[in-house]
Amino acid sequence: MLEVLNRINELANKQKEAGLTKTELHERKVLRGEYLQIIRGQINTTVTGLKILDPLGNDVTPEKLKKQQKLSLNTDNNA
Repeated sequence: MLEVLNRINELANKQKEAGLTKTELHERKVLRGEYLQIIRGQINTTVTGLKILDPLGNDVTPEKLKKQQKLSLNTDNNA
């Protein structure tokens, strides 16, 4: 991920200084897509691991999240 982010930053600095070629613009677009995909994956992994409790300690995790957690566990066990 760091390589992708570093290259995005290099392209951003180059754009400020001298502008980008069409090839570099395309590369930047592809890299941004890769970066977003990585971040979304990390967020999904984090959210899938959450358990929400009310002040009394009762599990109030939304059903939709519970279903996603079960799917994730099944996928991990089958891998």
